[in-house]
Amino acid sequence: MSETPRTTGFSTRAIHAGQAPDPATGAVVPPIYQTTTFAHEDIEKNKGYLYSRVSNPTRAALEQNLAALEGGVAGLAFASGMAAIDAVIRLLKPGDHILTQTNMYGGTIRLLHGVMQGWGIESSHVDVNDPKALDQALRPSTRLLYLESPTNPLMEIIDLRAASAWGRAHGLRVAVDNTFMSPYYQRPLELGADLVIHSTTKYLNGHSDSIGGAVVCARVEDADPLRFLQKAAGAILGPFDSWLVLRGIKTLAVRMRQHSENALAIAHRLKSHPRVKRVFYPGLPDHPQYDLARGQMSGFGGMLAFDLGSVETARRFFKALKLFPLAESLGGVETLVAHPATMSHAYLTAEERARMGIGDGLVRLSVGIEDVEDIIADIEQALA
Repeated sequence: MSETPRTTGFSTRAIHAGQAPDPATGAVVPPIYQTTTFAHEDIEKNKGYLYSRVSNPTRAALEQNLAALEGGVAGLAFASGMAAIDAVIRLLKPGDHILTQTNMYGGTIRLLHGVMQGWGIESSHVDVNDPKALDQALRPSTRLLYLESPTNPLMEIIDLRAASAWGRAHGLRVAVDNTFMSPYYQRPLELGADLVIHSTTKYLNGHSDSIGGAVVCARVEDADPLRFLQKAAGAILGPFDSWLVLRGIKTLAVRMRQHSENALAIAHRLKSHPRVKRVFYPGLPDHPQYDLARGQMSGFGGMLAFDLGSVETARRFFKALKLFPLAESLGGVETLVAHPATMSHAYLTAEERARMGIGDGLVRLSVGIEDVEDIIADIEQALA
């Protein structure tokens, strides 16, 4: 696989890193090595690949590509975003403690509380933008500071530089879920994080046809045990899905620019609509962390949320839409709407959602790359 200099531009790395022409045929697109196993030349002599759970050339190309985009020493591809998060948490041991934020993806909360707590790994949710809150929640057993920015679904921005510096000062690993921004708009390793996590299902793949996850490491000391977990636990990304994500990444830059341009126009239109109570988008100047977002992100992305006040109003809105569906997931070329209270955050109780600020009238919008006038027209007719 090729080494693409990290001094090259982002789009050049996205298209070429890990993707030299195939030496056997000259194919410009890396082949899909759809094989479970590889022939050995002799006992203890092989061509670098043994068994596709351990390693596979197509997955290796994707992992090298992801490392180049995030600026890490190694990338590792997993069967889903949740499998990637699970692998990072399994770097800990029973009795260890995780510090994390109060507002985050419901699936991560489900993993922390519903699975890891049963294995003896505890977690505390605090305002990670408040150093005093972090200091008060820190325990002798704390080993990981887990962050997500922007948050799902309320688009809260975490000060990744400050939080990572605090984590390093206390000897913690710092992991950041960068799914919403992608490495095109935000690179947490450059801001001090140790590990970056992605659901490759979303913007990296970008076409709603592959489920996967990834971890990119700043240090070899983290990459080696994660590779062991890949091999031992087996939650790896298959060759065809690896190829699909590689294909998607080639257009990541142009897609992210269009997602962001469309989302900003829609956020401004929603903000002035009389039926919309509040809009959550970091690209709006009245977002409480607008300046912070501008300082650590090079764009604002394609995700936003808005409050319609009640579940009845939200239901009428969803039913009236004609162009795009009510559906799980995000980050594809098509616009999708979601109802966090009954979808991404359904694991939480109504009281827990209320404390997080997720009301029954909240709508999450994954803005696609369709003509923005058509997206706005559909939203406005549905609100009417």
